[in-house]
Amino acid sequence: MASHVAAIARTTLLEARRNRLPWLLAAVLLAAVGLAAFLAPLALAEGRQLQAALVAAALRLAGVLAATAFVVTSMARELDERRMELMLALAMPRAAYLLGKLAGFCALAIAPATLFGALLLAFAPAAGAAAWALSLLLELWLMVAFALFCAISMRHVMPALAACAAFYVLARSIGAIRELGGNPAIEAIAALVPRLDLFTRTEWLLYQPPSGAALLAVGLQAAAGVLLLTGAALFDLYRKDV
Repeated sequence: MASHVAAIARTTLLEARRNRLPWLLAAVLLAAVGLAAFLAPLALAEGRQLQAALVAAALRLAGVLAATAFVVTSMARELDERRMELMLALAMPRAAYLLGKLAGFCALAIAPATLFGALLLAFAPAAGAAAWALSLLLELWLMVAFALFCAISMRHVMPALAACAAFYVLARSIGAIRELGGNPAIEAIAALVPRLDLFTRTEWLLYQPPSGAALLAVGLQAAAGVLLLTGAALFDLYRKDV
């Protein structure tokens, strides 16, 4: 099974290269550099902090959008071209196929997290930029797992992308929603939705890096979320006639 997982992960990486995903990342980096250059003369005081905050926010959103869009469109293409049916017709468990795709998508997420973190070294201390990049990687892994679950469950691009956007907005705002006024329904939702507002925080770049406990909490949330979403995707894949 491990060989099947590795082979599918490699084909996923090759597909990303054929679809010019590296060029997309390069374009995002150039746009971020342009944004930083545009902001430089506008900030009379604390210019570097303003640049770091806005560039980091833009990079975080661009990374999430690129990762989820690639997962959803890649899976939709496999379904439309019946490549998934061909793969599952082989002597290979469905779990190997799903885990291979997940491993490939997660490996792809390393590139934007690393590149974006390296760019932020120009505006923030190394410790803060490293913590930010690590947290972004965990956030991307969570969103990749959710996008894979949506792509398998819904099988259409637009509903899957809409579900990913709704999930991301909810996960980013669930902390504020709880503070405004909690009730049993909100608390139940909060127990299932990861607190993405605790991930990839801009203040890590501006003031001081997070503590080890904060990073550990983020890592545990990401691990629990990925495991839960992978289990849900496996359940849905096994119950369907592909």
